[in-house]
Amino acid sequence: QVQLVESGGGFVPAGGSLTLSCAASGRTLSNYNMAWFRQAPGKEREFVAGITWTSGRTNYRNSVQGRFTISGDNTKSTVHLQMNSLKPEDTAIYFCAADRPYWRIDIRPEEYNYWGQGTQVTVSS
Repeated sequence: QVQLVESGGGFVPAGGSLTLSCAASGRTLSNYNMAWFRQAPGKEREFVAGITWTSGRTNYRNSVQGRFTISGDNTKSTVHLQMNSLKPEDTAIYFCAADRPYWRIDIRPEEYNYWGQGTQVTVSS
């Protein structure tokens, strides 16, 4: 059984930075697409960033483009999300997710097979 475990969430002032990490346990997810989603109270879960080892592509939602960077190690099934210039609207629970290996990064949460438990990110104004 695969488990994704996130770490690195916390409380930061606006303009600050955080790095989230996600690691797979149970078995490796070699070549699986990895992504970060987030969900704020009362809102739907939304795609934040994703990476596919198949084509080497990354993808970001517009509101985080240029501020967030996704990276990882395919051999270790780990992925990180470096978040800079954080804004109060970035406040949410952040989830790590894994999808089958594919050249395209899916932004729909229902397409992802594995999920972490989430880590809270709070940005104060």
